[in-house]
Amino acid sequence: MTKFTPFDAADYLDDDETVAAYISAALEEDDPDAFLAALKTVARARGMTQLAKDTGLGRESLYKALAPGAKPRYDTLLKVMRALGISLQAKVAHV
Repeated sequence: MTKFTPFDAADYLDDDETVAAYISAALEEDDPDAFLAALKTVARARGMTQLAKDTGLGRESLYKALAPGAKPRYDTLLKVMRALGISLQAKVAHV
């Protein structure tokens, strides 16, 4: 019997370009939970303890803010994204 290990995207988010592509793909989903899940995955890949230190937020607060269905404050999202080296940019949408 073949044994498989569970897939964890965090194992593959090892450079800035991959992180940017991952976050961009999540933003294309038009689903706030997909975006939060992607941010949480990047946060786990980079280290939640270090992210907590870099943002000044507690680890438990980070987990709650990035949980599905959470409604984190804009300033919380900015702190997390800046600490992760992520920025969002607006562009013209071609519908």
